[in-house]
Amino acid sequence: MNLSFSKLFFVLAFVFGLFAVMVIAKSVLIPLSMALLVSFILFPVVQKLEAWGVNRLLAAFLSLLMMFLILTGFLTLFSTQIMNFSDQIAGFTGKIMDTLSEVIVYINGNINFIEDLNREELIEEGISWLQASSGTLLQSTFSTTATLFTGIFTTIIFTFLILIYRDGLTKAFVSFGEVENQDRIFRMLQKIQRVGKQYLSGMFILILILGFANSIGLLLIGIDNPFLFGFLAALLSIVPFVGTTIGAVIPVLYAFMSSDSLWVPVAVVIWFWAIQVIESNFLNPKIVGSSLNVNALVAILSLLVGAAVWGVAGMILFLPFASILKVICEEFDQLKPIAMLISNDISGDEKKAAKNSMWIEKVKGWFK
Repeated sequence: MNLSFSKLFFVLAFVFGLFAVMVIAKSVLIPLSMALLVSFILFPVVQKLEAWGVNRLLAAFLSLLMMFLILTGFLTLFSTQIMNFSDQIAGFTGKIMDTLSEVIVYINGNINFIEDLNREELIEEGISWLQASSGTLLQSTFSTTATLFTGIFTTIIFTFLILIYRDGLTKAFVSFGEVENQDRIFRMLQKIQRVGKQYLSGMFILILILGFANSIGLLLIGIDNPFLFGFLAALLSIVPFVGTTIGAVIPVLYAFMSSDSLWVPVAVVIWFWAIQVIESNFLNPKIVGSSLNVNALVAILSLLVGAAVWGVAGMILFLPFASILKVICEEFDQLKPIAMLISNDISGDEKKAAKNSMWIEKVKGWFK
């Protein structure tokens, strides 16, 4: 097999250039990517409204308004629990400092890092540090909130524009191909839209199921604000692998701080562990995994690369992007081996093995 260093150089240069652009222009690309996925799920709604005789501009506006009302309804539903939780957080400060001071004094008593460490002085120093850092924390919170609302507003604008200019955008992308391949490119775009819609609708269904399951368990255990913690953990499951763990840690810490019994946080841990096992092995593969068709290795790489490039937004977006990349690669003979690497279709039958053998030969010919 002959290795073409020129082709290898251009491939690596393209990959590094692509990631450089993604990092530099992330303030634009993140809301644009979010808007693209949101437009995928709102597209059928806009089509239905237009079939009823509604103007395209008005149809796009009404679909976005409907989504906004649904999100506002959820926030309003949990607003009371959010206020109760914020009030309780202030009361937990003293308990947190007491617990930390006892742990530090106990460790210091056995290892003796610092001579004559006093628990009351340690608590006073901790409170003084919290008061001194509160200004920086407030400034950081304000900056993060402003950035978040700016991103949401930009995403809404991009979504509206994509919905009203979708025909022109589709024709432009189709025109990049040769005349005999334009129908194939159009079908590829339809498949991409279908994958994005199935992923988002699947995630919505999964969040509802996990939210109610988590909330019912917390309600039975006796945790305050069960629906707030239950649906918060369900929302965090959007981030693959990491989100479910973080979503479970928050109610466990709350149970530890709000309850005098150790069995309450232990019961929360057991309940969330059982829910996570069911979600990982049954719910996610059936509801979301079937639409993505991405293997576990690519999913983990998407999570790590997305976190390195775009942070939390990348952890959410790069997994459906990997599935979209698979759809694109399946339409080009030279890129079909990449689609094989991404795909989760693993079968031992002879027909599949013969196809795999054929594409392995194509991989060998990449650098000839």
